[in-house]
Amino acid sequence: MIVRSGNRTEARAASLVALCLVGAWAIPRPAAAQSTSDWLHHAARQTSIAARDSGAMMRLVRPLSESVQRSVVQVFCGGRIASLGTVVAADGYVITKRSELSSDPITVRLPNGEKVAARIGAVRRSNDLALLKIEGDASKWGIEPVNLNGTDAATGGFLVSPGRNGYTVGFGVVGAAARRVDHDGRLGVRFYDTPTGPAMVRGVFPQSGAFDAGLQERDQILKINGNKMLGSHAAIMTLRELYPGEVVRLTIMRGEDMLELDAMMSDERLLQETKNDAKVNGPRNVRLSGFDSVIQHDTVLSPNQCGGPVLDSSGNLVGINIARAGRVVSYALPVSLVAAEVVSMLDESRQ
Repeated sequence: MIVRSGNRTEARAASLVALCLVGAWAIPRPAAAQSTSDWLHHAARQTSIAARDSGAMMRLVRPLSESVQRSVVQVFCGGRIASLGTVVAADGYVITKRSELSSDPITVRLPNGEKVAARIGAVRRSNDLALLKIEGDASKWGIEPVNLNGTDAATGGFLVSPGRNGYTVGFGVVGAAARRVDHDGRLGVRFYDTPTGPAMVRGVFPQSGAFDAGLQERDQILKINGNKMLGSHAAIMTLRELYPGEVVRLTIMRGEDMLELDAMMSDERLLQETKNDAKVNGPRNVRLSGFDSVIQHDTVLSPNQCGGPVLDSSGNLVGINIARAGRVVSYALPVSLVAAEVVSMLDESRQ
């Protein structure tokens, strides 16, 4: 049973029921004066790291995920699952991960299972956020915005990442205090040193955006996104302004032919890792750097599970998952940052 008190959901009773179902755990019930947060923290500590993502543990934290089940949606682009989304306004606004919105049409699967169209209302490149407006009458969908007056995540504290319909995506621990992560967007080319004239390609990194676009050695880059390039330094500085996952339009000269190519910027870490590193780290987001502030935690996420809320062990919103960055490294934007971005994005979209 879940009992609501104001905007906060107490999941203690349901958690106790879930715990009783786990016969292998001999964890005592919390004393009356003990908070749900303290008890859950203690219960989790009794479980080994290897079993942290077990079915038993997921059942234990499910009441927390269920407390926001009306606030989490699934976002589709061109028919594929792109990300999760978090409801931030009752009239049908959802925040999600911008760089995963790679194609049209955009649709959203609501908590009730209905699938409806959505459009982009505003974006914030600096933190890879997109505000979606769900088309239609939001009063019929039973959605509920999250409480953005959340709390800071404590280092060493436990986090729960809910999915749609009360499902728990993962459970992790805060590994470091919130910090800035500078972006490492790279096209994946080396240039000859040409102080004037077009920037000439000296080499192309395999599995880079430049490689996938068909860029070749000795191609001359005349323009980047329509802006004329004079020298390799100008090209390098222009490309450094672009984030991983963004698509750049290149106007090039190849022999006597002028061509236009679209290439996706890559993250430098992805370009430098070995095949073994890639296998160990597993699937990650194209954009895993370039954020004003992130909470680092070790929840194992799939790239299309970013965009959803992150809760502490009391059920408070502490952030929004924004990137799967490594084998045991995920990033979430802190709730204070998200709240500020949402206010300005809603104002922009509603104008």
